[in-house]
Amino acid sequence: MTRDDAEQLLKKYVKNERMLNHCYAAEAVMRSLAARFGEDVEKWGLAGLLHDIDIEVTDADLSRHCLEAQKILTAEGIDPETVEAIVMHNEAVTGGRKRETRFQHALAAAETITGLVVATTLVYPDKKLASVKTKSVVKRMKEKAFAASVNRDIIMECEVIGIPLNEFAELSIAAMLGISGRLGL
Repeated sequence: MTRDDAEQLLKKYVKNERMLNHCYAAEAVMRSLAARFGEDVEKWGLAGLLHDIDIEVTDADLSRHCLEAQKILTAEGIDPETVEAIVMHNEAVTGGRKRETRFQHALAAAETITGLVVATTLVYPDKKLASVKTKSVVKRMKEKAFAASVNRDIIMECEVIGIPLNEFAELSIAAMLGISGRLGL
């Protein structure tokens, strides 16, 4: 599936602009991670782009989120490893299975850190991603009340795949900065 086809598929199921931006941000971070690890940039990007394709279909019900995605993406011919990584980013539906592969950990950490980066950006006076410093994102990681819905433990899976938090935050900010116009940041 081409990136354009994937975006069209995403827009068929996701209408909320903030959610679309979240998916674009996850795609950008996943592309950067793939490049860093020498992995398939298109495949990893596609996983980031499509990871929340069923969020509106399931009304963000974590007991169902990703199960519908699995059906949609399998029917569209998305490769099983990508579908599995997408399912595994929501361990609430995996029947107790835990993320195991670098791809799975990367997707979970990447899509989660985007929320922290956006929240950090929005507290800056100019609300511009270009102003965000790595140390600010890392500092916000320690403030549990800040962006309280962002699961810090999932972000820390960056270390499971061999990337220290500072480096992961820096990579994520840089990746998102590349699409800041699209994100409105």
